[in-house]
Amino acid sequence: MARTGLAPAGDPDAVRWIAVRHADDHIHIVATLARQDGGRPEIWNDGYRVRDACRAVERRFGLRSTAPADRTAARRPKRGETEKAARQGWSEPPRVVLRRAVQVAAAGARTEEEFFDRLRAAGILVRERFSRQHPQQLTGYAVALDQDRDSAGQPVWYGGGKLAADLTLPKLRHRWATGRPQFGPASADYRPVSGRHLSQRTARAVLRTVVREAAERARTAEEFFDALSAAGVWVRPRYSERNCEQVTGYAVTLPDHRSAEGEEIWYSGGRLADDLTWPRLQERWHGDRSKPTSGEAAAQLTAEEVRALYEDAARAAAYATAQLRRYSVINPHAARDACWAAADALNVVAAVTGNRDLRRAANFYDRAARPPYGRLPAPTAAGDGLRTTARLLAMAGRRGSRACGMTSLVVKLIHLMGSIAHLHRAQQRQAQAVAAEAASTCLRSAVPVGREMSKAAPGLGSAPVVLAMTGFSAVRPHDAGQFRPINGRAERSVPDNRTRQRPRR
Repeated sequence: MARTGLAPAGDPDAVRWIAVRHADDHIHIVATLARQDGGRPEIWNDGYRVRDACRAVERRFGLRSTAPADRTAARRPKRGETEKAARQGWSEPPRVVLRRAVQVAAAGARTEEEFFDRLRAAGILVRERFSRQHPQQLTGYAVALDQDRDSAGQPVWYGGGKLAADLTLPKLRHRWATGRPQFGPASADYRPVSGRHLSQRTARAVLRTVVREAAERARTAEEFFDALSAAGVWVRPRYSERNCEQVTGYAVTLPDHRSAEGEEIWYSGGRLADDLTWPRLQERWHGDRSKPTSGEAAAQLTAEEVRALYEDAARAAAYATAQLRRYSVINPHAARDACWAAADALNVVAAVTGNRDLRRAANFYDRAARPPYGRLPAPTAAGDGLRTTARLLAMAGRRGSRACGMTSLVVKLIHLMGSIAHLHRAQQRQAQAVAAEAASTCLRSAVPVGREMSKAAPGLGSAPVVLAMTGFSAVRPHDAGQFRPINGRAERSVPDNRTRQRPRR
């Protein structure tokens, strides 16, 4: 009570409180909300101070260490929500269902408009909130289930922040941002990677789907180009030699999609599909024929393209694992973006496959994904690659649930979860490490990966990442043994029958 500030030591006018032994393993503490001098105690964020006091007791008496109040856990359903779900016969409370739906929609979307469209397509009620001073400015949103209503028959709405700390609209915008971030400096090695891990076949399939969706929504050429730019696609119009204002064609590409020589790879409309040439698009906009839906557009992916999508997704996950191991040695804080983005890949994989083990893996990993105290991590190449992976898998949909590259992708995700678990343990974040390890266990049960695991690159092994967040300098990678910091240097520990070598300078 002294650590929380409600009853400081030596304060006779503090609040009165009692401790009730409720059971053999715990007590309840009850305090009044009025001081003896008539004043009101300061109770703002008292839950976090209570958590800090409990952790101090754990350290003092050597008890099992519990998770800190770092705001990485999602909002749990309240008792009334749980009892209502039991009465209605629902398998899960609405808050849990809505959080999962929002996570999947955010992972597969590129813009706010696409995000809300995906939610509505999934049967979720959406209510947008606009600024009072600027009525055209969107400041937030709320979601609800149609079957979840109050006593007055109105839907029970949940704001993004009531579902999880990273599902507010500003943080979702940070996730969708392309180029350098607007919420702080980027990492030193940051580059836009929307097309870095994509083969030409995959890039052509992605561009064809994006261009077709933009053409379906547009009514004019200006709207078409604006929709492509909003989706993060680079556009290069081609103008007539006689009339410099007349558009005669176009070409598109993805950021950072380059050849081996470093040149940008452009695709004209005719290279994407016959119905995406400029004359055919003009006929679409000026004609009266019915337009296909976006679902029909996505269904144009061939089996080879779907397999290529999964192969590129596995390549991006392997790249993220390598970068995360590198960050764990030189800059652990830069790895938070990859940890955050890995949740997108897991949620989308679980959604498109419908696999129960993958869904359990995504649920377990939920806590390990969020940065502490809601701080937005600086974007990195590894994080952007995983977000691109999530959008690719969402584009493939359930057609890729039995793709040949599915097993390879799961194997790469297993190694990624192992690297994230080791990183969290090095940062002394036990709750997040346990969550990542539980996700890895579920992934191993999802598909028969015994033979693939033997072929895959080895993980970090049983030895944890030796990394002190404070008080020690960074150490070199431990690819052949373990390192321990000695007088600010890194020295390799070797067996007794070998001569100890001096560390390289």
